[in-house]
Amino acid sequence: MTQGLLALLRHVWSNATQAARLAIGVPDYEAYVTHMREHHPLHEPMDRNTFFRERMSARYGKGRSRCC
Repeated sequence: MTQGLLALLRHVWSNATQAARLAIGVPDYEAYVTHMREHHPLHEPMDRNTFFRERMSARYGKGRSRCC
């Protein structure tokens, strides 16, 4: 397999994985770290465990939510 094809397959796989994670609600830590380094270089990114705790808390809040 050529290097170009291999790079393309890696890129496609990475995009598909990210899309699947977003579809089921799993946050993407690598995308977060990349964003922080590019846009907020003076701030230290959260470690992986803190990131997931914060994202789950933001998504689900404190306990169960009620509609009524």
